[in-house]
Amino acid sequence: MLLNKLLLLSALSLVSFSAMSQDIDKIINAVEVERIEKILSADDMQGRKTFTPGIDKAADFIAGEFAKSKLQFFGDNKSYFQEFDMTRAKPVDIHGTLDAEPLTTDNIAANTTLEELNITSLKDYEIVVVKKDDDFSKVVFPVFDLNKNVLLLVDTAHTKRFKGMQRFAGNAKFPSDVSQVFILTTNLNPSSINLHIKNQMTRQHLKNVVGVIPGKSKKDEYVVFGGHYDHLGIGKPDNNMDSIFNGANDDAAGTTAVIMLAKYFSALKEKNERTLIFVAFTAEEIGGFGSRYFSKQLNADKVMAMFNIEMIGTDSKWGNNSAYITGYEKSDMGKILQANLTGSKFHFEPDPYPKQNLFYRSDNATLAALGVPAHTISTSKMEEAPNNEPNYHKQSDEIGTLDMTNMAEIIKAIAISSKTIVSGKDTPSRVEKAQ
Repeated sequence: MLLNKLLLLSALSLVSFSAMSQDIDKIINAVEVERIEKILSADDMQGRKTFTPGIDKAADFIAGEFAKSKLQFFGDNKSYFQEFDMTRAKPVDIHGTLDAEPLTTDNIAANTTLEELNITSLKDYEIVVVKKDDDFSKVVFPVFDLNKNVLLLVDTAHTKRFKGMQRFAGNAKFPSDVSQVFILTTNLNPSSINLHIKNQMTRQHLKNVVGVIPGKSKKDEYVVFGGHYDHLGIGKPDNNMDSIFNGANDDAAGTTAVIMLAKYFSALKEKNERTLIFVAFTAEEIGGFGSRYFSKQLNADKVMAMFNIEMIGTDSKWGNNSAYITGYEKSDMGKILQANLTGSKFHFEPDPYPKQNLFYRSDNATLAALGVPAHTISTSKMEEAPNNEPNYHKQSDEIGTLDMTNMAEIIKAIAISSKTIVSGKDTPSRVEKAQ
């Protein structure tokens, strides 16, 4: 008797899933996915680099798609654009000494938004030392989250990473009265410093693209679907490729998913009890500034879940009809999603690349740090070469390398698996807040 009941329930689940799949196929399918993906990754988008006409063109296209889905504006915004400014400080004069060692543009990097910076005492800054055998990333990157002045003494063994940090430090950032100053040196225990930095200041404008479907009974609870629409722009031709970094997989694929999900949930005509927010983030590639700004405009306690979609254009290490969830063990969101896929051939897996620390490397990170079950869904192979994504951050990341049919299946799986969170039936457990 019990066996018959279980078989009946299983059959009903399969019938229900099949019916849902037939309806969703009319909205999310390979043809429509390819249409959107082709536009976002076209050459005339110029690689969608932040602060370029190309990214503005992409933003206009995304806003147009949100308008077709009749999304509402977010908060007090007068359009689909969530606009904000950042400040770029370009050094025009650096001089000074660390003990007797000259300090110049060659061995100084300053992460600052101050027009002038004068350091005359080591006591005014917290000292962080990056020794020869230290893991550069593990020591340095947490410093950027400190709301204090920090002086980082970097051993010359890390010269290559330091040069990269100089470029990063020159990017635009949110205005702040604290600074982090990097000094490349063999003197890791100095007794004195006298450093003067003068910067040329430039204000730069950015915008996320955000649309909303208001909820009904739980309209003050939010579910966020996001992905970044910026990429790397134009570089030098390489290996018979042109100079444009089209970013078809990274992350036009995720942005395509956000647009398709907005279209799908809009077509359901207010079946969402919770408010749904769809956002295409800017400036992920230069520090995640779009998602960082967006996160500050919400009460994180009211965000019940975030689906960040990043690089889903190629098959995962398990093949088609599969994807992984970063930070899977940090909440029960992954288990909820998989339970909602009962009867399907699709499966979500825990992140198989824990050494890459992917949970904190995409646009989910800021909300996750605030306790939100905010996870990235991806298929990207992040192993060491030759088993990694061959086109990652290369000019060869073009639409011809992607699988539109599999992309459509992944987007459908996200839509279906999120149904009990969208309806308010399930609430994922919170992620432990960052200290």
